[in-house]
Amino acid sequence: MKLELHQETDEMCRTIQVVGDVLHLSPSVAAAADGGEECADDLFMPPLNFAMVDNGIFRSGFPDSSNFSFLQTLGLRSIICLCPEPYPETNVEFLKSNGIKLFQFGIEGYKEPFVNIPEDTIREALNVVLDVRNHPILIHCKRGKHRTGCVVGCLRKLQRWCLSSVFDEYQRFAAAKARIADQRFMEMFDVSSLKHIPMPFSCSKRD
Repeated sequence: MKLELHQETDEMCRTIQVVGDVLHLSPSVAAAADGGEECADDLFMPPLNFAMVDNGIFRSGFPDSSNFSFLQTLGLRSIICLCPEPYPETNVEFLKSNGIKLFQFGIEGYKEPFVNIPEDTIREALNVVLDVRNHPILIHCKRGKHRTGCVVGCLRKLQRWCLSSVFDEYQRFAAAKARIADQRFMEMFDVSSLKHIPMPFSCSKRD
């Protein structure tokens, strides 16, 4: 999947290449793929809708124990959970054993037409994402579509993506479940209060 980044100037658009679901394979996994000698338990399984957003920033649906081995390969320092429910005990234990900090910003998973996206909560989550001391970081909600899509979409606005590209990325993950309310929220989101924060990400740097 290739995501196109548009700048406000006429400079050539740059791209971020997202390679499938799994970014890297360990030697044992590669051997299993080539020779089939390793058992299936050695394969890394990413969470639902997993993708790289930028250097040190990832997104996905809610990870479970089958995804833990894969998440360990990312060397995460932090996880942002956008669900309001208590974090599962197995996930909490995984975070503790791997020294990963949890930031939980509970946003209810409403369905249209009763969607209520709290702007202050999205802004707080973005502040965590923008702090490189929290990287590598994973952003997730239940399925990695709507709540996660809104946070990433607002980040893209801060990175000066045009709205058509922001919406295209959102729709790639939301698919048939895309919500007009989410896209309207991203369009109206004011990034001016976040522009003072340094943008060290790869796709925000000029060559």
